[in-house]
Amino acid sequence: MKKIIFCFLIVILTTACENLLVETPRNFISAGNFYTNTKEVEDGLNGAYYTLWSQIDGNAWKNFHGLHTEYGTAAGSFASVGNWDAPLQPDTYNRLNGFWLGFYRLIDRANIILDKAPLVVNMNENTRKRILGEAHFLRAYAYFALVRYWGAVPLRTEQFTGASELAVPRAPINQVYDLIIEDLLIAEQDCPEDVGNNTLRGSKWAAKTMLAEVYLAIEDWTNAASKANEVIESNRFSLISVEKPDDFYKIFAVTSTSTEEIWAFHFSLTILPTFMQWYHGVGTPYNRGVTYGFTNYPRMNSPFIVNWDKNDLRYDFNLYSSYDPAWPDVSGQIVYLTGVQSTRFKKYIKNPNGDAIYNVPIYRLADAYLIYSEASCMAEGNPSTLGLERLNIIKRRAYGFDPYSSSSIDYPSGLSKDEFRAAVIQERGYEFFNEYSRWWDLKRTGKAKELIGAAVGKVVNDARLLFPLPEVEINTNSAIGPGNQNPGY
Repeated sequence: MKKIIFCFLIVILTTACENLLVETPRNFISAGNFYTNTKEVEDGLNGAYYTLWSQIDGNAWKNFHGLHTEYGTAAGSFASVGNWDAPLQPDTYNRLNGFWLGFYRLIDRANIILDKAPLVVNMNENTRKRILGEAHFLRAYAYFALVRYWGAVPLRTEQFTGASELAVPRAPINQVYDLIIEDLLIAEQDCPEDVGNNTLRGSKWAAKTMLAEVYLAIEDWTNAASKANEVIESNRFSLISVEKPDDFYKIFAVTSTSTEEIWAFHFSLTILPTFMQWYHGVGTPYNRGVTYGFTNYPRMNSPFIVNWDKNDLRYDFNLYSSYDPAWPDVSGQIVYLTGVQSTRFKKYIKNPNGDAIYNVPIYRLADAYLIYSEASCMAEGNPSTLGLERLNIIKRRAYGFDPYSSSSIDYPSGLSKDEFRAAVIQERGYEFFNEYSRWWDLKRTGKAKELIGAAVGKVVNDARLLFPLPEVEINTNSAIGPGNQNPGY
């Protein structure tokens, strides 16, 4: 921790010293002398996108989400995360520091673009508008993550230039959401309509989908349903057809994009997702080339998994207890897993060459369908015909049926508001299994302590509903002291 703080202060002091110079050295690249033309601003924006995964320690962040569910089992270096009857332990703080600093690094890079792009002369105005839209989109994403997991957080809306700017108090949660919504309303207007196969870029439709989820978070049901509906009715996206479990890999094992992908992390041979090591371990063909083990595996006695209908194709797609060592070829020889880790998570894999280059979706069309179903029901006080149909479309696809024709597994009409919402949350749990939404769904519906407690056989400590503010923030931000820490820490 001392090393982290020391390095942080060195960066701050260096920046502060730069501000004392009368002349900025031209051979030193900084925010002060770099963003002078369109290419440099574009390069800066690309640097912000690079931060999305690499600088936020995305692999650990992904695994952290998987452990904050009623079906994830923590082990190894993440073992203490599974102690649900106690606050998060000090051995997790370095990771939390990394997540926090990464999100604020993304915010700062977006702020630099927002400060500098308007000043560049001879920039095409449509290009400027698009760049600013994407910067607002990225800043909104970072603050949305921060406010959901830490609560009230410092609002920094200008580029960081010196130590004097460190002292920023925690802003109330509603103010953070106000900024997020303001950013996304700009982004949905100014981000590009079409990003082609590069769904890492913020688009109008990614902004609308995030905005729908933000409205869902603050229980603005009408606007949540409206934004989700705009995405669905744009007809720019379509659900992947599924007849067997592995057909879902048409969504999760693509290097370009799928027809339902709205926004996704993209990878290459130099920017790698390595979180599969925590799901597959050594020796399975889904994670070829890995040399060290895993710390997260399914809690198979969790009611969530026990009650999962085995006819749902998502069950076999997401979980495996045996494999063909020749996968994706068929050898006829099956290896069965044994021991406490005899079932593992399967959704995320490497390609047959062992390269971890498949996209990881953040938003896809199923998000819009299920947000609409929940939000429209809550707005109207009862499930609407269209809301029920859209919920059933997702469920039918999961069972291999035609999504757009009635089936034997449809949710029935006549459900109450609470029954219908519970059905949507359950469907979200199975549809987005081991993705990014379960912990947040449990928190925002008030079910986290109940369902996780039932799965682990413990009373969940109240402190676990928020992450502790990182020590690096408390130690360097004079506007935040130990008394401003989240309860229980």
